[in-house]
Amino acid sequence: MTSSTSRLLRFAALPTMALGLVAMHPAAAQDGDDPETEQLTEGEERLARLLEGRVAGEPQNCIRQLGTDRMTVIEGTAYVYGSGNTIYVQRTQNPEDIDRRDALVSRRFNATQLCRQDVVTKIDPVLGFFTGAVFFDEFIPYTRADKDG
Repeated sequence: MTSSTSRLLRFAALPTMALGLVAMHPAAAQDGDDPETEQLTEGEERLARLLEGRVAGEPQNCIRQLGTDRMTVIEGTAYVYGSGNTIYVQRTQNPEDIDRRDALVSRRFNATQLCRQDVVTKIDPVLGFFTGAVFFDEFIPYTRADKDG
């Protein structure tokens, strides 16, 4: 058993909060080793459109996130939290495992914040069985660029 798996098992008794997921499926793959000739996946293209006109900020370990806050799933790429001037991108340690058909269940240390050390698992939303674990990286804030600047 890996240390990550044992960490998941230790926190299994903590309260949970389920989050529904919706996203599109990426179709294209990376092409070649030359960065200038690489084609973006559908997910990377969608994320680029969401981030257009925004500037990346300092990575954060936690973000304010309530059950009513917006979350967008970009399959195989990232989870995007929030709306408005600042959105937060969470690529996870294994973004290829992000699947729109899964529901996230988080076991949080703080009810109003989502943090990289929170235990997050994926379940099938219809049958309720475990489909995997999610290991967050830092949350990257993207804020709309000042048009006057």
